[in-house]
Amino acid sequence: MSRHAGDGAVGAARHLGPLRGKPVWLKAVTAFLALVLVGGLAFAGFWYLRLQNNISKAPLNAGGSNAESVSDATGRMQILILGSDTRDGKNAEYGTADDSRGYGKSDVMMLMDISEDNKRVSVISFPRDLLVDIPECRDEETDRVYPARSGIMINEAMAEAGIGCAVDTVNQLTGLEVDHFMMADFNAVKELSNAVGGVEVCISDAVYDPDSRLRLPAGTSAVQGEMALAFLRTRHAFADGGDLGRIKAQQGFLSSLTRKIKDEGTLSDPGKMLKIADVVTQNLTVDEGLASVPTLLTIGNRLKDIDISKVAFVAVPTMPAVADANRLQIAEPAGSQLFAALRQDVDLTDPTAPATPAPTETAAPPSAAPTETAPPLPPYDKALQPVTVANGSGVPGRAQEIVQALVSGGFTQAAQYEATVVEQSVVYYGPGFADVAADVAALLGIPAGQMVPAPAVSGVQVYLGTDFATGTAYEAAPALPENIVNQTAGDASCQQANPALIVQG
Repeated sequence: MSRHAGDGAVGAARHLGPLRGKPVWLKAVTAFLALVLVGGLAFAGFWYLRLQNNISKAPLNAGGSNAESVSDATGRMQILILGSDTRDGKNAEYGTADDSRGYGKSDVMMLMDISEDNKRVSVISFPRDLLVDIPECRDEETDRVYPARSGIMINEAMAEAGIGCAVDTVNQLTGLEVDHFMMADFNAVKELSNAVGGVEVCISDAVYDPDSRLRLPAGTSAVQGEMALAFLRTRHAFADGGDLGRIKAQQGFLSSLTRKIKDEGTLSDPGKMLKIADVVTQNLTVDEGLASVPTLLTIGNRLKDIDISKVAFVAVPTMPAVADANRLQIAEPAGSQLFAALRQDVDLTDPTAPATPAPTETAAPPSAAPTETAPPLPPYDKALQPVTVANGSGVPGRAQEIVQALVSGGFTQAAQYEATVVEQSVVYYGPGFADVAADVAALLGIPAGQMVPAPAVSGVQVYLGTDFATGTAYEAAPALPENIVNQTAGDASCQQANPALIVQG
């Protein structure tokens, strides 16, 4: 029987009369919702096609392809950001095509390094006057091969063989593997600064540079359009008029832009994002792996929650070149220390911080330091010790290399398995295996500070991280030069004007 079969009131309410059709109001609402839905889909489709058609693309490498793939959402990602000095099209007012032969030179070169956990970003600037070795590069369009060259300004790397040659040059210089590139031209700077309503910059004195047409009063100004471009392009207005002063000004501009975008919630506002995406993609060239709207949105989403104090701006350490005092060369050992730190994914804002916490499934809090000297442990037979290698490096087959090294060192019972990817390598050891762990760590060159007691571990476990992805000897995190970070995105900086261009009165 129905629950309401005997309820007359309910029955009457349910049978006021047959419905020969939907009420007028329901038809109207249905039609309105259908119109909104269709309109929304049309709007979304319009913008998707518009943005997708805006994007230009080029090969990532000159004559080859990047063999490694990275997750757009979570993997550690390195993007080479280039500013082209080409004078074609909209950029013709800044000179003739003869001023930028071939593909044009890289007026700006920065490497953006996004950490795997999306908690920090490092932006490394390369001076365009830096002398480097350029590898052999092949132009993908003409199939012409350009031989390797030494002692060439880094901004010339892409002029002949294209953007991929600039990527290959940075890979060779740093020992890293760039995942993507983004190249913008002069017009992109103007349009982006207009889209965000201007960017605040600061300069110590009033200055005028006739070459770039930069004219600013002392103190803080909001620049956009032509003046924003002039601020980023000027070669003479800041410090001693060299490239390093120009880099600091560019970093100050980007820091201010980052703060403005974060403070105004731009990355979480679809309307603002569409406006910026439209003007940027019209003036952007990217590699094939980045040439889709969903991928660009995914990367933008990774950046929106990063603490601006963890966005570090760094300049490659340099000194006047021996071959030409008007050019720069890498300053050693500072340059090698920086590149090694980048390869090991060190937090440049806090180099002493551990790369990642120990895995919870095997780690235990370190034991308290003993109050008295422990008696020496009896000798043991390496061939009988249970040692496992957990491959958390993210490199397939990596554990086998370490197992072979352990077997060669006498630990013939070594086993292996795949594990969750982590950043820092650790040697875990169970009760009674501290001495074995110390010998295993010493054999592989892993610092004693990365040995952790773990009661749940039977024997010794070598947990490989991304910091130990090659070789059989661990390279400890290097010391970094003092003050390697010029500023973070959380710092407001004021540029020192070049005395030669200060405007009096």
